Amino acid sequence: MLEQVPIDDLQPGMYVNQVLEQTGSLKMRSKGIVKTQAIIDSLRAKGILTVEVDLAKSKLPKTPEAPEPPKKEMPEVTKAPVKPVGRDSINEASELYDNALTIQSSFLKSLKNGAVSDLSPMESLSRSLIESVFDNKDALSCLTMIKDTDQYLLEHSINCSVLSGIFCEFLGYDRDTTEQVSLGALLMDIGMSSLPEEIRSNKGEFSSDDWEVMKTHVELGADLVEQYGDISDLSLRIIEEHHERVDGSGYPRGLAGNEISEYARIAAIVDTYDAMTSDRTHQNSITPTQALKRLTATENLDQELVNQFIQCIGVHPVGSLVRLKSGKLGIVSKINPKDPISPHVMTFYSVASQHFNEVKRIDLSQYDDEIVSGVRPEEFNLNLPKFFKDVFINQMPV
Repeated sequence: MLEQVPIDDLQPGMYVNQVLEQTGSLKMRSKGIVKTQAIIDSLRAKGILTVEVDLAKSKLPKTPEAPEPPKKEMPEVTKAPVKPVGRDSINEASELYDNALTIQSSFLKSLKNGAVSDLSPMESLSRSLIESVFDNKDALSCLTMIKDTDQYLLEHSINCSVLSGIFCEFLGYDRDTTEQVSLGALLMDIGMSSLPEEIRSNKGEFSSDDWEVMKTHVELGADLVEQYGDISDLSLRIIEEHHERVDGSGYPRGLAGNEISEYARIAAIVDTYDAMTSDRTHQNSITPTQALKRLTATENLDQELVNQFIQCIGVHPVGSLVRLKSGKLGIVSKINPKDPISPHVMTFYSVASQHFNEVKRIDLSQYDDEIVSGVRPEEFNLNLPKFFKDVFINQMPV
């Protein structure tokens, strides 16, 4: 049964077929169920006045025929505590992360070969990552910082998906919205797979022509996901807008301010942060603390969201490699909201003796030591991914 529905009467759960009346020129990219109020608000902001709804395909909550009897007061349900970073939680997160790399790699290969039929592998992966974000956040955060230059494009997509999920949870978004943001972040660079290899692996400065080709990955990515799946408008806008900037300096459309979806502004921050903390073919990484400082100085990012992002991941984010006043190196394993500059750290190396030590977990707020600076693994000739998986995990406390 088809019905004309004014935008003010549109509800989450309704199946939208098409736009019937609007003040703008928005083209519906896909039919589907409107999942959240945020999507309705976005359509209203774009000038949508009336849509056609298929009530037979809609999934609306049933209206009770009679008032329900008063419910007994139930004890307040609290969130299950996030698992502390230890050998078991890291192994669990590491298995998920390695599996994510395999799924992502296989999907991109299938995409190049024209063998992709839908987006279900990416949707399932995104849900698994968000499940771990809610259950095993600190361990998963650690893995986003243990980077391998040779797998940058794969790791970057997964890291952005994880970090977006962590940030959305911090901001208080519901589970469904968080999953949609995570999926958008996971797929936002999928158009890179369609670019020439010499562009993707360029080790120097881009020529103006090469840069124009590079920028096309946004529109290529949006076209690909629409071709292979019924993706939500929220996820699609992240793919389309993650390189837009609040001052209008971004691409591909030069949107500004609130013309850019808030979720895309979140993705832009996460995208920039992970890129800065990763070694790439044309650029060395900087420490997470340095990256956070640069974010605050990047005026074309949403600075209100930048400040909330820093509150979310901490001054010394989980997974950061840090040098202590005592001359030890350690990996941050848990932030301390009451004392942001004194997180929990797992120490493993003595700078003075240049030897590895037994891995020990210390809470700097309860210990006579402090972080002097963030460091890059290269400063101490550390192959951090190899060391982390071959040695660190096996020695860390359970």
